[in-house]
Amino acid sequence: MKQPSNNANLFCALRAAFPPDLDQTAVETTSPQGEPLLYTWRDLDHASARIANLLASLKLPAGSRVAVQVEKSVEAMLLYLATLRAGYVFLPLNTAYQSGEMEYFVGNAEPAVVVCTPGNFGWVSKIAFKAGTQHVFTLGDDRTGSLLDRAAHQADDHQPVDKAGDDLAAILYTSGTTGRSKGAMLTHGNLLSNAVTLKDYWGWTATGGPDGRGDVLIHELPIFHVHGLFVAIHAALLNGSKMIWLAKFDPKAVLAAMPRATVFMGVPTLYVRLLAEPGLNKDATKNMRLFIAGSAPLLIETFNAWRERTGHTILERYGMSETIMLTSNPYGADARYGGQSERRGGTVGFPLPGVGLRVVDDAGKALPVGEIGNIQVQGPSVFKGYWRMPEKTKEEFSADGWFKTGDVGKVDERGYVSIVGRSKDLIISGGYNVYPAEIESAINDMPDVAESAVVGVPHPDFGEVGVAVVIAKPGAKLDGETILAQLKSQLANFKIPKRCFVATELPRNTMGKVQKNLLREQHKGLFV
Repeated sequence: MKQPSNNANLFCALRAAFPPDLDQTAVETTSPQGEPLLYTWRDLDHASARIANLLASLKLPAGSRVAVQVEKSVEAMLLYLATLRAGYVFLPLNTAYQSGEMEYFVGNAEPAVVVCTPGNFGWVSKIAFKAGTQHVFTLGDDRTGSLLDRAAHQADDHQPVDKAGDDLAAILYTSGTTGRSKGAMLTHGNLLSNAVTLKDYWGWTATGGPDGRGDVLIHELPIFHVHGLFVAIHAALLNGSKMIWLAKFDPKAVLAAMPRATVFMGVPTLYVRLLAEPGLNKDATKNMRLFIAGSAPLLIETFNAWRERTGHTILERYGMSETIMLTSNPYGADARYGGQSERRGGTVGFPLPGVGLRVVDDAGKALPVGEIGNIQVQGPSVFKGYWRMPEKTKEEFSADGWFKTGDVGKVDERGYVSIVGRSKDLIISGGYNVYPAEIESAINDMPDVAESAVVGVPHPDFGEVGVAVVIAKPGAKLDGETILAQLKSQLANFKIPKRCFVATELPRNTMGKVQKNLLREQHKGLFV
């Protein structure tokens, strides 16, 4: 498909990388019933064209958002590609979000189109129509739903809408310490620049591999956040690489796929669970080229155990919703850092080519090598700003244009970056961002609760989990398990603390601020 040379639509670059033989297998997966399903590159092209034509037929205003809360499926990926192709803005939403959360996202983003699972149509459509959304479709993980029914009547060719590199492609919601979610605006240029950099830096190849056609990716991550949606999918498509697509993580299925694959991306939790499989050994992973970990801290015990069991060294990297990937341990020799090629456990490697990274003190002054401070970054993948929050956007950038990540870390004498903590109270549990302020707000609204504090503590499986400490109102009686049960009806499961303690007071400093560091110290040994 020949595209205008000046069209910066991300879809054009992805489509241009499809292999010449469009009848090769692009995605290998199974139906919910376990039946094998194969999608060719031609299928990806034609199906995304039909959905793009459906979106175009709705005559939506330029820049319209398409909000999507569906289970993982190849069709969900096709909807993402179609949204890019049609020139609209993709808004992925975690499938665990409940009604209160969805009301905020839909109300804030004001999407023109909402796509949900068939089973959630009743309550999601009410929220969407109340917020002014004109079109609500359904999409099941079994290739059913009104979206596909309507798209089936559309033509299977579509010319991608012209876009500039600075045009908005996606909005990813990421909360802050206030608990109010912010929509990080990512452009076509942001996404493409990062994908091209990672393709080169991680050594993706179109030759070799198990079938002679180059790298093959095992894709088992959710597709509502940066890791699974952008890093994994873009890398495979931009390299013309086949994906072995798993709807959900299953360690046995991953092991079974390894002889036919070369690349695996996962959060630390998945590596822990794979290490629990007796079948994980050097023979099982002999055809694999690269294991990548991110989205949460990887414990050094996991890093070392993986190397011992498989003979492979996990490549850790670091990124954010606002920036996509920023740093990576080297795949091969990095000429910028004296040809160093070691993947060092406990670090996230070097800044990627084109990324500027600095460590500064609270006043913004650059710190010497090895000193711990606030990490700031700049580069082509750094987002455009927060959706409809110009003042917040301004706050998050330094006077000279560097983005304040909110992470605390250091750069050693060899150039390796280490993340040692977060200036915000963010908890990363199993690769998902959990914001204590949101949970505390829900707990504090309970009738007998006077106050609460939520902190993250180490966990061998999830990296970190939340622990809540709650203070009762005078004369009231509280039960930790009852509080957690009530939270489960209000918030996504990954946000629920693993333990809840009832205490008589919270530790405070002389200014009256709760000293969460003392709470973390008190409970740090709960799970390890």
